[in-house]
Amino acid sequence: MRWQIASVIWVIVVGSLLHFTFRWSGNSPLVGAFSAVNESVWEHLKLGYWSMILFFLIEYPFIKGYTNNYFFAKAIGIFAMNLFIVLFFYSYTALTGKHLLLLDIISYILGAVIYGIVSFKIMMSNINKNINIIGLVLLIIFGALFIWFTYYPPRLPIFKDLETGSYGIP
Repeated sequence: MRWQIASVIWVIVVGSLLHFTFRWSGNSPLVGAFSAVNESVWEHLKLGYWSMILFFLIEYPFIKGYTNNYFFAKAIGIFAMNLFIVLFFYSYTALTGKHLLLLDIISYILGAVIYGIVSFKIMMSNINKNINIIGLVLLIIFGALFIWFTYYPPRLPIFKDLETGSYGIP
């Protein structure tokens, strides 16, 4: 449980910092693969994913012996976080007709908490450990999609920069 609490705090703090690293890097395309390159909803979903992957590198060696389904738990947790953020964003903007930074921050924090709860519940369950390979594959697919769509975003609303109306790296 302590590791999950730490991971939620990490995802909030490090994910928030990843919001700025592209700009801090002088708009490096390499850094852009792992941080938000614009103000689209999609780019903000990367923040939780990559911060979780970084924490995974620290956490996994310590808890791998205590769970049979670590990768599956993390994959479903990050999916739940991102699904919540997307649903929250499109719900409140549909209701208000506005994009509100405070609500975006709140949704990210709540999404991180959801990530932690979902991951913990799955890690503590007795799901067959063979499902772990599915989780690992999902995590790899998520990462590949985040990188691919940074450079080649489809012309869909989720990929559109909310400030400039552009797509992908500026």
